[in-house]
Amino acid sequence: MTALIHRDPTVAADSVLEDRVNQAILTARSAQTNWSALPVAIRLKKLRCVRALIAEQAIALAESAAILRPRSIAEILTSEVLPLAEACRFLERTARKTLQPRRLGPRGRPFWLGGLRSEIHREPHGVVLLIGPGNYPLFLPGVQMLQALAAGNAVLIKPGHGGGPAAAALARLLANAGLDSNLCQVLPETPAAAQAAIRCGVDKVFLTGNTTTGEAVLHQCATTLTPATVELSGCDALIVRDDANLDLVVRSLAFGLRLNGSATCIAPRRVLVHPTRAAELADRLSRRFPPDKNTNDTLPPNPHLAELLRETLAAGARLLTGAIASDGSLRLPLIFTGVTPGMRLVREDIFAPVLSLLTVANDEEAIAFAAQCPYALSATLFSSDEAAARSLAARLRVGGVIINDVIVPTADPRLPFGGRGRSGFGVTRGSEGLLEMTAPKVLSVRRGKARPHLDAPHAGDSALFTGYIRAAHGRGWRMRWQGLTQILKSLKHRSNSTDHT
Repeated sequence: MTALIHRDPTVAADSVLEDRVNQAILTARSAQTNWSALPVAIRLKKLRCVRALIAEQAIALAESAAILRPRSIAEILTSEVLPLAEACRFLERTARKTLQPRRLGPRGRPFWLGGLRSEIHREPHGVVLLIGPGNYPLFLPGVQMLQALAAGNAVLIKPGHGGGPAAAALARLLANAGLDSNLCQVLPETPAAAQAAIRCGVDKVFLTGNTTTGEAVLHQCATTLTPATVELSGCDALIVRDDANLDLVVRSLAFGLRLNGSATCIAPRRVLVHPTRAAELADRLSRRFPPDKNTNDTLPPNPHLAELLRETLAAGARLLTGAIASDGSLRLPLIFTGVTPGMRLVREDIFAPVLSLLTVANDEEAIAFAAQCPYALSATLFSSDEAAARSLAARLRVGGVIINDVIVPTADPRLPFGGRGRSGFGVTRGSEGLLEMTAPKVLSVRRGKARPHLDAPHAGDSALFTGYIRAAHGRGWRMRWQGLTQILKSLKHRSNSTDHT
């Protein structure tokens, strides 16, 4: 009798996924070897073709990013397609210089290393894994993809939830521009795909996602010693000084609440406003979002968020606009007044149009309140005194600060983007983001015949070295003179010892 063997379908599915991911890495590695051997100028010429295709297929690209959440094509064109094209052009103009070897001349070299010539080269990691988000499925992984390729890497993209069509569109762009299709491969959207890629041996991970996902990914990367750059959640502060233009503040807050349904990591969440402007700001916001014009702007039931918002109300905060229904659905936007720094609402990452208004007596209190939140992605300041705003910005512990605008300046392709604290570490975009796609390799060449360090130390060399340290680095001319005298005595002693020998 033949025995019946019961197989766990989950185990079988995991095995199939692992084999698929492993094969993707193998073929990507093979393609990367040829790609990285090309001069940077040739690689950038290929990316120039990609940019031309972005222009030709702008609408189709925007449509591929519109599947997950309802957004107008115009918004996607301006928030994802246009910045992606600009990022590509930035690479075409600057990547060659950024990636070229840096040769160190004699200036600054210790004299005892005379004859040494050193260079710092930037080399691609190999195969990098991009774990993308669901909120901007085209722009965020797209820029990282372009930077990885410019640096000579191959790419695996694990899209965020609903980001598969946009990732596939990015891969098609590359193939249509003449790149090897194995250089950029799209994995399934499931977390298991990313986990399999890390197990199978990618060379670096770039994650854009929430902090909970970041913790899980970093834990797995630690087990394989895989380096990672992580851009995580935000709970950004928007500081309104007493001299701020409130018309501009309200327009900016309305934009942050509206853009992508406020599913933007650097959208303002905490408004820290001077007491002399708090009442007027609240009044302007209530008139900007009257209840009778917001009844159709709702969010489906979200038990966790609804519980957090009810907890905030129970702690003494008040709803200025919006409402929380009994089933947990939300009428948006939700703007709270009477919020205090101790409330949990101002320490959570919320991907919804929710604002908290807090009063701060001065800049010092604004800095203190801002620092109480564990997230430190970016911050925004509004003030008519640019010098005072700059001084305040310098003291905020965040990855970036915008003065008198919101969100959009971060789309400048020259700027790196990244956070601190629970908002992650490392950067993407800009020249600094391009360098994150590489590892430094140092090349040193020693010329000439002198290699005194290869000989055994002489008796009394300790005095010689101590004298040099004092002469080169001592405080004041007296110590340096003493060091020089000690050097001369040591050299004389060494000479006499040699003569006697």
